[in-house]
Amino acid sequence: MTFEEILPRLKAGSKVIRSGWGGAELYVKLMEPGTLDGLTMNPYFVINVTGEGYTMFTPTVCDILADDWTTVG
Repeated sequence: MTFEEILPRLKAGSKVIRSGWGGAELYVKLMEPGTLDGLTMNPYFVINVTGEGYTMFTPTVCDILADDWTTVG
């Protein structure tokens, strides 16, 4: 799937990954708006990486143009 096709699934709560990565990356998911220290946090993507936990994820141009996105679990 393309990023355009996978984005609605991310918004619906699915976990996604690119099959072309093939490394320690487990999945990307969307974090919903929340609060931190009483201030609003905007939605953002995180990626779960084996042995490292979660970190913030910003898709690259290659990620956005790729057509190997798939849902996980």
